[in-house]
Formats: sequence, C-alpha cells, structure tokens
Amino acid sequence: MDTTQLRAIGAGLFFLFIFLSGIWLSRSGKPLNGLILTIHKLISLAAGVFLIITLYQMNHAAALGALELAAAVVTGLFFVGTVVFGGLLSTGKPMPAVILRMHQVMPFLTVLSAAVALIDFGF
Repeated sequence: MDTTQLRAIGAGLFFLFIFLSGIWLSRSGKPLNGLILTIHKLISLAAGVFLIITLYQMNHAAALGALELAAAVVTGLFFVGTVVFGGLLSTGKPMPAVILRMHQVMPFLTVLSAAVALIDFGF
C-alpha cells in the first residue's frame, strides 16, 4: 500500500468515527451527554489536524495542483462550518432547524471535498 492509499484510509476512518460518534450523540438525547460530546469533538479535532498535516505533507512533496488546492480550501471551509454549527447545537439553547440540517449535511460535503483534495490525480 502506498502513502496515498494510507492517507485515504486514515481520513476515511476518522470520518467514519466522527459520523458514528455523532449518531451516538444524537441518540443519547437531550441534554447532550458530556462524555459522548467530548469524544465526538476530540475525534473531529484529530481529523482536522490529520487533514491539515496530510495536505501540508502532500504540498511539500509536490506542489498541489489548482484542483487539489481549491478542494483543500473548500474542505477547510466545510469543516469549520460543521464545527461552528455543531458548537451552536451543543449550547443547549433552542436553535432553528436549519442549524441542525446544516450540521447534518456539511460533514458529507466535507468528506467529498476532502476526497478530491487527497486524491493523487497524477497531473
């Protein structure tokens, strides 16, 4: 297995654990369980750090192309948006339904853009 495949597997596992812990958190009911919330946040933080380090190393090894760079920026924006919406939801205050919907949709957009950013197109 080459490093590209290992990076993809690592990112995939992080996203899987984020999704699973998020589902676990949402099923734990209100008020949110502090331990499960902390686990969910720590996994998300670790995934963000992993993606930043991975993209930095990829760019250092060979300059990222325009598509990969754009996907990395979009991934970062989606990731930050997901964290912001999740933070709003974790306050315990009533939030508009659109906040929850955005927190449910943006992780999938983050995964898609991260996949584009991490794929080695060979250009």
